Amino acid sequence: MEGKKIFFASDFHLGVPDSSTSLIRERSICRWIEAISKDALAIYLLGDLFDFWFEHRYTCPKGHTRFLGKLASVTDNGIPVHVFTGNHDMWMFDYLTKEAGLIIHRKPLVFEAFGKKIMVGHGDGLGPGDPGYKIIKKIFANPLCIWLFARMHPNISFRIARFFSKKSRLAQGNEEVFQGENKEWLISFCKEYLKKETIDFFIFGHRHLVIDYPINNARYLNLGHWFGTEGTYAELCNDGKLYVKKWPIK
Repeated sequence: MEGKKIFFASDFHLGVPDSSTSLIRERSICRWIEAISKDALAIYLLGDLFDFWFEHRYTCPKGHTRFLGKLASVTDNGIPVHVFTGNHDMWMFDYLTKEAGLIIHRKPLVFEAFGKKIMVGHGDGLGPGDPGYKIIKKIFANPLCIWLFARMHPNISFRIARFFSKKSRLAQGNEEVFQGENKEWLISFCKEYLKKETIDFFIFGHRHLVIDYPINNARYLNLGHWFGTEGTYAELCNDGKLYVKKWPIK
């Protein structure tokens, strides 16, 4: 445990806006994983690793081989890698567990490490507001809808999914801005949660914006994304301190 750290990152969105740009980002992420694995006690990847992901029984999306191979190498060396499904890659089933040894989570997780109590998750659908998305998420997560989508030939279903993926806020280059304490739904969620349970760190993704915000005696951290010239990640050291750091994308 001495000198070991726990690392957190989110929203790689591999696959957009085009294959060449995504490949640059993928290689940078692999270098980051290689660098942190020397000190990692565990790695938590908080969703939207892919801009689109769907597993048929015998088929999954092409690409991302460097990334998946690097994760498999890390788990083969005994470092647990926890992956949280996001709104772009909620259709992870068992392929990534079997092939890369990843631990898949579909809901936020609370755990203790280095004397701190931490909640981690992607962050979508939490807190008040955004009723339209919450309805869509229920539809997308419905077993019947998943079964029907899986009945389509991948040449058709993947093309449809990628069409909508390319119209996402990130693929279009839309910049996120801080909405203020009362309009940030994840801050509202953290406040309500703290009324019933003590948490030291809330760590989420989804917002595509780095937010480091104190809430009473807790700290809410949104990890931002890995688009542009740098990615943002967090590391929790064994002294219980949480640091926000950046990694160049090149």
